[in-house]
Amino acid sequence: MLFVDFQFFIFFSIVFLVYWHLSSNMVRKVLLLAASYIFYGFWDWRFLGLIAFSSTVDYVSGRYIERRSRQRIRRLWLTLSVVVNLSVLGFFKYFNFFRDSTAELFAALGYPINFVTIDIVLPVGISFFTFQSMSYTIDIYRRRLAAAPNPIDFYLYVAFFPQLVAGPIVRARTFLPQLRSLRPFPMKRFHMYGFLFAVGFLKKVAVGDNIAGLIDPIFNHPQDYSAAALAMGSSLYAVQIYCDFSGYTDMAIAAAGFLGFHLPRNFAAPYFARSVTDFWRRWHISLSTWLRDYLYVSLGGNRQGSWKTYRNLIITMGLGGLWHGASWNFVIWGLLHGGALVVERLYRNIEPIIFKKPFQFKALPGNVLLWANMVQSILKPIVVFVFVCLCWIFFRSKDVDQAWFITRSIMTWRSSGTQTLPEWTFSMMVLLAGLHFVFWRWDVVRRIIVVRQSLSMVLIGVVFAIALLLLPQTIVPFIYFQF
Repeated sequence: MLFVDFQFFIFFSIVFLVYWHLSSNMVRKVLLLAASYIFYGFWDWRFLGLIAFSSTVDYVSGRYIERRSRQRIRRLWLTLSVVVNLSVLGFFKYFNFFRDSTAELFAALGYPINFVTIDIVLPVGISFFTFQSMSYTIDIYRRRLAAAPNPIDFYLYVAFFPQLVAGPIVRARTFLPQLRSLRPFPMKRFHMYGFLFAVGFLKKVAVGDNIAGLIDPIFNHPQDYSAAALAMGSSLYAVQIYCDFSGYTDMAIAAAGFLGFHLPRNFAAPYFARSVTDFWRRWHISLSTWLRDYLYVSLGGNRQGSWKTYRNLIITMGLGGLWHGASWNFVIWGLLHGGALVVERLYRNIEPIIFKKPFQFKALPGNVLLWANMVQSILKPIVVFVFVCLCWIFFRSKDVDQAWFITRSIMTWRSSGTQTLPEWTFSMMVLLAGLHFVFWRWDVVRRIIVVRQSLSMVLIGVVFAIALLLLPQTIVPFIYFQF
């Protein structure tokens, strides 16, 4: 059941109407919990037991961590929670990956091994609800959160359907307080959520899914395309994954908002970032902050000297890449970003040594200074965007060999293929970049939201009309559903 499917609109309409006709907060929560399990069961009902099991382990662990005063006992319950969650995630998502990698290693050493083959179906959204549930017990252990007062609240926190399968990853200390009292009907913000959902729908189906039709053949048979087509295809994938994922997030935030709940922002114009560090403050914010708070900090963060800081960054981003999928492609993608973060931090550390004062343009004449700063402002986002696009090649390719072929072809500007993309794709890319800049620079969405509600409803209709006009023949599943 996709947010863009007709079935979801029927499902959500029923939940919405029944929810707002109930006057008991507990009954509302039970309804949302039942609806969330129905929503998840629509994908594969067999995994309802898995999410219930994971929720039960963490709910019980959280209660015991809070109630016990002895640190050893508290650590034991936390360990149980983390081990169970990572074991479930590891089995369903990484068993075959580590089995195949081990077999390849032993074969390379001259000791071929035949492992038992197990056909494992990956539960939708397992990475998201596992991380979300783990953060709950870790926060209780760190004494930053009180345990959920009852299992209904916690089970709903884990399974809340708007963000269940692709985030944003919500912290318990953000969501659980919203369950304490009856949520008021969001009358003043209703048109805002309507417009946000419409924009997300437009980004997903009109932009993301149409781009998928252009670039899927490129990544399926890259050897048939020219270097220019491969470069454009990689850039278009950057647009597709942003529109696909941020479109989902917009619709998730809007769906939760219609029910009176607030979900955190997950994107902040990441392709206008002026550094890779800045990119990760803007891209998939709920994951990047999760990795920072629960992995990077746990490894020691930046508290143990520069070299251990660099090590912690590499480990964090490498594991962050592995979180996205059971493939060395994702590990390399994460390590590339980790390496870039290390380079940026290393430069910031050695800059005062190389220059007695950080290099600035202040000594230049006024008009030269203006142009120098302008060029710098333009070049930094371009350099970061090019780097991010090159990294996306590893994220999108089916294996490392394919990713290396595409990267090498682009870097050397040589390819044996001759096929090209339609001439209008470059114009489309420029148009999309211009629209994105205008919407970001002048905060168009917020400006539209604050206008009169009647006008907002007209604009919502216009956005949906454009989306339906550009609707592709095939709706592509959300990219992050596979994670």
